[in-house]
Amino acid sequence: MTAAPAPDVLAAFEEAKGFMPLDEGLALHGAALTAGRLGLPLLEVGTYCGRSTVLLADAARASGVTAVTVDHHRGSEEQQPGWDYHDPETVDPEVGLMDTLPAFRRTLYRAGLEEHVVAVVGRSPQVAGIWGTPLGLVFVDGGHTDEHATADYEGWAPHLAEGGLLVIHDVFPDPADEFTGQAPYRIYLRALASGAFTEVSAAGSLRVLRRTGAGV
Repeated sequence: MTAAPAPDVLAAFEEAKGFMPLDEGLALHGAALTAGRLGLPLLEVGTYCGRSTVLLADAARASGVTAVTVDHHRGSEEQQPGWDYHDPETVDPEVGLMDTLPAFRRTLYRAGLEEHVVAVVGRSPQVAGIWGTPLGLVFVDGGHTDEHATADYEGWAPHLAEGGLLVIHDVFPDPADEFTGQAPYRIYLRALASGAFTEVSAAGSLRVLRRTGAGV
């Protein structure tokens, strides 16, 4: 049984802006602790304001590894003005665009986890294209269009070590339950169909798969 996050870590998670419910967050934390045993970095695509990063960083700290989080910090499609998931507080008044980086940095500071995280500011495919380190965990929680979800999967799954965990958020089999399409569900199905991944667990819309073969 994996250890639960300490109360101060859970408080930082709950305080941070974001959309991940507690049960899915605990499942992510447990997966990150398991993956941490490989001694490799834990990476997430889609930082937003750091809600899930807190849990990855706590697991990284406990495992003696580093959490890496990748985001351009301009917000995904459903977070732009006019959409239900837009938060005006995340807009930089000087440039008129979303900028979640300051909120993310405050989240990590308040959680006392800054030294356990490497934050990469950039677009996922560009970062994945120059990445050269095997990963123990890849958490896909970026853009929800087919273009972006597929690029995240194709860019980062190849870097996942044998026995590493692929975690996909917002997997909704029923189209009526989804808010921007079913792209995460489709990459989840693709991963299973590839023969390279075996499902380990599910919690809400979170799916955890283990790399058990080559390919994507």
